[in-house]
Amino acid sequence: MTIPKPRDFCVAVALLLWAAPAAAAPQVLATIKPVHSLVAAVMEGVGTPQLLIGGALSEHSYALKPSDARKIEGATAIFEIGPDLETYLTSPLAALGDPGRVVVLERAPGVHLLAARRGGLWGSDTDEGPTDPHLWLDPHNAVAMTAAIAAKLIEIDPAHAAAYRANAGRETALLTALDKELAARLAPLRGRPYIVFHDAYHYFEARYGLTPAGAVTVAPDRPVGPRRIETLRGAILAGHVACIFREPQFPPKLIETLQEGSSARIGVLDPLGADLQPGPQLYPELLRGLARALTLCLDGAKNP
Repeated sequence: MTIPKPRDFCVAVALLLWAAPAAAAPQVLATIKPVHSLVAAVMEGVGTPQLLIGGALSEHSYALKPSDARKIEGATAIFEIGPDLETYLTSPLAALGDPGRVVVLERAPGVHLLAARRGGLWGSDTDEGPTDPHLWLDPHNAVAMTAAIAAKLIEIDPAHAAAYRANAGRETALLTALDKELAARLAPLRGRPYIVFHDAYHYFEARYGLTPAGAVTVAPDRPVGPRRIETLRGAILAGHVACIFREPQFPPKLIETLQEGSSARIGVLDPLGADLQPGPQLYPELLRGLARALTLCLDGAKNP
């Protein structure tokens, strides 16, 4: 019997390892663009998650399509904010019969929750009602969400655990730097009142000490009564509001009606990244976009 030389043996092992197929990435689904961005960052170099709601569609009025049902059924892991936001998923996810596949990020360790606020003008007692689900707009929450995402991916795909850990560490560092950047940029805007279209920015405003005066509506799919419009118009015409912000997913007519005849400016805030390309870079681009839109309108001058 011929005994192989050590070098020949090592070469043979290396060739076998090179020829062996790499472990396949798991099938992962994220519901909205900001969540998808965080999942994509943790999965970078391993695989690409699927996105449920793309384009400029709103999570408040979304209706599942047959293709969505196939994505849900085929996913090894599903990342959502939770039933306070993705109400359209409650029944389909219950029908799966496997709650272990679903990661509810609003329940992730370290996520800080705030109460939803009523529509109209706000005073000192604005926190009321159920949980505000727009929790991704606080980078501190995004750090906690990233940790929960990495933990689930490592659980279902231990072959790529090292990559997930490394990616999560890098993403956490980027989010921490982003938070400091935004705090410095938004500090000059404190004390300048504005009105938003719907109460989607509570977490962002609380994190950076901004001064929202109210919201036209609690949720875009709820009609706005004439009394609320009158109250908001009164504050705007009296000069108590510097800016009114609309959202790209919804017609601007109501915002234009509120602003008519006043000195208030109209800006655009987007909590989802309607016009942004999905991927790891979307989340920081989304938050920088909010900061830029607030600065442009509240300063009344263009800033880079």
